[in-house]
Amino acid sequence: MARTFNDGIAPEEDSKYPLLFRPREKPQTPSSIWLFTTVLLSILFLVALLLMSPGLLQRLLPKWDPHPDIHHDVADCSKCRIRLVESIPEGLVYNSSIVNLQTHEAWKALIRRTESSLELASSYWSLRGSDVYEDKSDWQGEDIFKRLVKATEKGIRINIAQNLPGDREPNLDTDALSKIQGVQVRSLNFTALMGAGILHTKLWISDRQHFYVGSANFDWRSLTQVKEMGVLVENCPCLANDMGKIFDVYWRLGGRGKVVPPAWPKSLGTNINAEKPIRIQNGAGGRTLDFYLSSSPAPFCPVGRTVDIEAILSVIDHAKKFIHVAVMDYFPATLYSRSVQFWPIIDDRLRKAAIERSVEVRLLLSHWDHTRPDMKAYILSLMALNGTNNGSVRIEGRFFQVPKFTPDQGKIPFARVNHNKYMVTDQSGYIGTSNWSADYFLNTGGIGLVFKSTNSSSNDLRAQLEGVFQRDWTSAYAHIV
Repeated sequence: MARTFNDGIAPEEDSKYPLLFRPREKPQTPSSIWLFTTVLLSILFLVALLLMSPGLLQRLLPKWDPHPDIHHDVADCSKCRIRLVESIPEGLVYNSSIVNLQTHEAWKALIRRTESSLELASSYWSLRGSDVYEDKSDWQGEDIFKRLVKATEKGIRINIAQNLPGDREPNLDTDALSKIQGVQVRSLNFTALMGAGILHTKLWISDRQHFYVGSANFDWRSLTQVKEMGVLVENCPCLANDMGKIFDVYWRLGGRGKVVPPAWPKSLGTNINAEKPIRIQNGAGGRTLDFYLSSSPAPFCPVGRTVDIEAILSVIDHAKKFIHVAVMDYFPATLYSRSVQFWPIIDDRLRKAAIERSVEVRLLLSHWDHTRPDMKAYILSLMALNGTNNGSVRIEGRFFQVPKFTPDQGKIPFARVNHNKYMVTDQSGYIGTSNWSADYFLNTGGIGLVFKSTNSSSNDLRAQLEGVFQRDWTSAYAHIV
């Protein structure tokens, strides 16, 4: 006789009964009821505790991340040091006490600090006088080139991303460096990648711990004959690692046959952006600022990266009192396309700030041998709004001209110019590598560094950048448009 359950039904016969009509099991014992009640009360108590203390839930549960596969940098950034870096052309004298680190000294410091790797990105190279034009002032560029060569002798690896050289404009410096063991050079063909444009970035990264970004080309003239603005970031792996991801994009796109992928690997994505900047204390006991990096063109931006033009517009939109812009070229149109295309993205946003929020707007542009006459007309069109909206609109424009104090200075090609690309407001600072015309944001490689004050200190990085602008604006080299 088959063994039966307590209800008298054999196991092989159990499947004959639908689930709803299967006989009930024996009632639970008192001990089972007590255990069930205890567990239920414990759960209810825990739920009540979490409801009364929401912060406890955040500490107990892992933080939700919309992009869990993105690499999170957890490097220590408690010792960051961030400084403004300038190149002041020979002969330029200010009635000002403002003194910033020189570009030559900043690059020397990066080479000296490097222990294993340098990653360099630029449009072109002409550190040596023999590359373009020899002058007694080319010594700083020559010095940097020699230091790079000596760095390789110490086993330091150098990766160079550059714009694809033309037949008439070879990169003799990188040709020479590429023959040294430990140096790799990759060229980006923007015509193939984007249809037009160049790699216009100016970037140094040392050991993914320190970096320089700014307007200075890898050119001896950018050290002694051209006015430049940049920033040196030291002991700051959280930002340097994020900058490294921008370099990694360039590195993947360097070489023949490369195309921009439809989607970038999530490992190149970032959680540091305009919506979620990283807070850093600048130096021991220094002021805290919020930072993030932006990049252009948009197809070069993996998930999470703020596009450069969006960073600029965000800085403009958050200004409450003033917007001060210092760029070599300002054009609400394309400069290098076959037919001119109107592109008023920045221009409209400046007008909006001046008209709707009564924000003061000042633009300090460059006047030199290669300034296009149309730029003056574009600035005057902005200034034509002055006095509107019951007199609340205030827009001013000036040209900064670097004089040629000697006949020798006048002979140096493509020199004696204010090459800055930055903006400062009462809220934020922006230091970039791009001129402000459409081409630089649509199809040209560039980087921006954005920082926002977290307090009203008069001595933080933003305030220092404001001081540089005021020094130039009120100098003898600035002329009303």
